[in-house]
Amino acid sequence: QVLLVESGGGLVQTGGSVGLSCTASGPDFESYALAWFRQTPGQDREFVAHITRGQNPYYADSVKDRSTISRDNAKNTMNLTINNLKPEDTAVYVCAAARAGAIWPYWKSSKYDFWGQGTQVTVSS
Repeated sequence: QVLLVESGGGLVQTGGSVGLSCTASGPDFESYALAWFRQTPGQDREFVAHITRGQNPYYADSVKDRSTISRDNAKNTMNLTINNLKPEDTAVYVCAAARAGAIWPYWKSSKYDFWGQGTQVTVSS
């Protein structure tokens, strides 16, 4: 069992940046595939970014070129930075972990086994 807790987020102006962290408790963190999703009221979870156990990053088109996902296996943490924030980035950002180190398709929420509670990011226009 893995417990995931997000931190960071808050209210940010358009054009600003936000840094999010996801801290995991439990064994074998280094073997998990990890991801960030985001959710707005009434909408399905939207894939944001994925990082494999081998540190390979993948991004949704909506955040590609202005985001960086990383992981620190020694600290059981995963981080996401999004730059040049837009009002449409406003959402609850949730981290996820998959027992399988390699998953496909990685943008499907059903592929992940563990979820955090989420952290709110609000981008003011």
